[in-house]
Amino acid sequence: MRRFLAIGTMLALWGGQAMAQPYNLLQVWQMALERDPVYASAQASRNAAQEKIPQARALLLPFLTASTGAEIDNTRNTSLDDSRSSRRGVWAVTLTQPIIDIAQWEKLKQSQFQVQSADLSVQQAWQDLMLRVAQAYFDVLAAQDTLKTLDAQKKAISNQLEAARKGFELGSATIADTYEAQARLDLITANEIQARNVLEVSLDQLQRIINERPETLAGLSTDITLPPPEPARITDWTDQARTASLEVARAMLDTQVAEKEISIAKSGHYPTLDFYAQSGSSSDRGVYGPRAGPRSVDSTVGVQLTIPLFSGGGISSKVREQTSLLQRSRYDLESARRVSVQQTQQYFSGVVSGLAQVNALLAAEKSSLASLQANQTGYEVGVRVNIDVLNAQQQLYETQRALANARYATLLSGLRLKAAAGTLTDADLKAVNGLLQPTP
Repeated sequence: MRRFLAIGTMLALWGGQAMAQPYNLLQVWQMALERDPVYASAQASRNAAQEKIPQARALLLPFLTASTGAEIDNTRNTSLDDSRSSRRGVWAVTLTQPIIDIAQWEKLKQSQFQVQSADLSVQQAWQDLMLRVAQAYFDVLAAQDTLKTLDAQKKAISNQLEAARKGFELGSATIADTYEAQARLDLITANEIQARNVLEVSLDQLQRIINERPETLAGLSTDITLPPPEPARITDWTDQARTASLEVARAMLDTQVAEKEISIAKSGHYPTLDFYAQSGSSSDRGVYGPRAGPRSVDSTVGVQLTIPLFSGGGISSKVREQTSLLQRSRYDLESARRVSVQQTQQYFSGVVSGLAQVNALLAAEKSSLASLQANQTGYEVGVRVNIDVLNAQQQLYETQRALANARYATLLSGLRLKAAAGTLTDADLKAVNGLLQPTP
């Protein structure tokens, strides 16, 4: 019986460990693709925009209409004492085929640009989702790192507080050492409460994207080497962003759409030519009764030319309006180019400076650890006081926390750099995911 209980306990522990396996960045990304409402909304908008092409094409294809009705014709003489009434049923079937309609052809070309713009909107939403996932993921890791650092610092201060109390009891230290350690411990406790709140908020942000609150996340390895930007010249990145950025591409399509709007407005001055064929009946003969008889069927085939002569100046006003809107689109395009270049420069600088900061903080961590060890040894032999040890501990843990945050910021800058240049892909997220350790 004990053997079965032991085996059951082991299976339960193993199952709990299996369920507690952390999510990595790629797993969170896949969940976000399936569950994020913002990305799903962009896809629905793209699907709706794709219907613009068949709608515009339909206006150039033949269309068939049928109509029917009933009329009563009453005739009276001038004395109004004699009247005659006749009833007539009418029906018609009409086929119309546009032959020349410049406006509808221009709208068809414009709809193709609009669909391309909608496709780019989905790509932008996809790219934005990747950045939001990475940001939320690393925000959670940063909050967890802060808590771990505060916990380690709290334990170290508690040990120092206990040592100060014993030293005071033995007469080798003053009560000031105890007060100093207690004050640091109280401050760490307050910071820990705030850090837990930050972690909860970060988890809420991630939950909003994937509709799930992950228990654990794979963390960043401490012995990794962050990759530098490739290519290493900033001019290569800015040239790429100036032409291939998604924002620039959408602004270019918006400009082409505005150009087509001018053509559509000008086409109001152009004639249209339609082919039509109509067959119908108009008869006052009934189906039953003394006037019953066969109905005549009239058929007509021809072409109709419509020439606009005067529209009160509305067409010219429309052309001027669309011309101004085209100028606005061109200014927006230039603004998009400048913003893309500026963001590329910003994120490239963020990666380069981030790598330098990580290297500097690695050296600072090593120096801070040596300083802490030296102060602890000095405190034990009596050449250092309690506050020196506390300061050295605080410096070490703050350096470690700054080092972790610098790594996260550098990785995020690298992803944003590629997004600004229009080259961000799944492979970039996989490369970042490869830097994570499999266990929390």
